[in-house]
Amino acid sequence: MYDVTVVLLGGGLASTAVIPVEIFHSAGALWHELQGRPPQPLFRVRTVTVDGRPVASPGGLRIAPEAALAEVERTDIVIVPTTGVELDARLAEAGPVLLPWLRKQYDQGALITGICMGSAIIAEAGLLDGRTATAHWAMGEVLTERWPQVNWKPELFVTEDSRVICSGGLYASIDVSLYLVERLCGREIAVQCAKALLLPMPRMSQSGYAMTPVAKAHDDERIRRAESRIQANLDRETSVRDLARMAGLGERTFMRHFKAATGRSPSDYVQALRIEAAKVMLEGGLKPVQAVAHDVGYADLAFFRGLFKRATGMTPAEYRGQFGPRAKTVA
Repeated sequence: MYDVTVVLLGGGLASTAVIPVEIFHSAGALWHELQGRPPQPLFRVRTVTVDGRPVASPGGLRIAPEAALAEVERTDIVIVPTTGVELDARLAEAGPVLLPWLRKQYDQGALITGICMGSAIIAEAGLLDGRTATAHWAMGEVLTERWPQVNWKPELFVTEDSRVICSGGLYASIDVSLYLVERLCGREIAVQCAKALLLPMPRMSQSGYAMTPVAKAHDDERIRRAESRIQANLDRETSVRDLARMAGLGERTFMRHFKAATGRSPSDYVQALRIEAAKVMLEGGLKPVQAVAHDVGYADLAFFRGLFKRATGMTPAEYRGQFGPRAKTVA
């Protein structure tokens, strides 16, 4: 049986602590109970706070822990839930006790797991230096700037590198908890746990959920004119020669300026813009995928599907099923 310690943080979203508690508590137990068999729990779960006192979530939900951090000498798994966006306040409150405790547990062989911005606390403890990690997609630039020594991959839901596991987003607490159940107890147990709780098995990519800007902000008016031309003619090809002429630059100079201004080559920019336009169409209507592909400039449906899945981690149909309007049954 594995020992799991869930650290409760004041000001953090309570669900990112409660969901792991309930998944680990259910693994090996609830499925058997639903089948009329004796439960076979596989995890012992306890909740702690830095000082052993209750903490409150932003919504006012108060949670009382079972113990203080200092009472846990050794554990197999540590769960650090999200801090919310007030990272510095949480670090000031909990950091002096929590960070050395995390390092100690890691040195003793524990799996250290961060959920959403909980990954930032693990980074502050120095346990992500030189390692791959993830967190909420919207925090990618902030995290990279603050901890450049970490290989941040905000497009992923779950990462694992040298016994440090991270997940992105509030409900990625489901993904990372089931990931750990599968990693430690096998896929059959994880599937049974997911079925018993009516949960999906872990997602690995959050690209489809991100609202990533196609280009970074810039003030190059020549390139802005070129971007406007591309956006107005999204469903047909616009040559680099024409764009360069509009900008009053040679083709090579234009391409260099375009990438410096937007962060992408013209061809990458067009593809990214088309994928974002396709996402909007899939979210807002029931137009056939082939028609969506045509409207954003792709005659080859298979090529469009491949590009879309590479960009979002889902096929266009899967994306619509996740984010689109509820399809009406058509006789």
